[in-house]
Amino acid sequence: MARKPNYNFERMERDRLKAIKVAEKAAAKREQRERARAAGEPAPADDTDEDQDEG
Repeated sequence: MARKPNYNFERMERDRLKAIKVAEKAAAKREQRERARAAGEPAPADDTDEDQDEG
């Protein structure tokens, strides 16, 4: 017999994993900007508008 689906839990898990992925990406961008500033290079263009459209 198949298991009964728990849609709320599955959605919460997807949202949680997505939030983790977004946070990791933001941290990587932040570290990249800090390294660029330390090296005296101009900071790369911030493309936050594109990231928000994927929702």
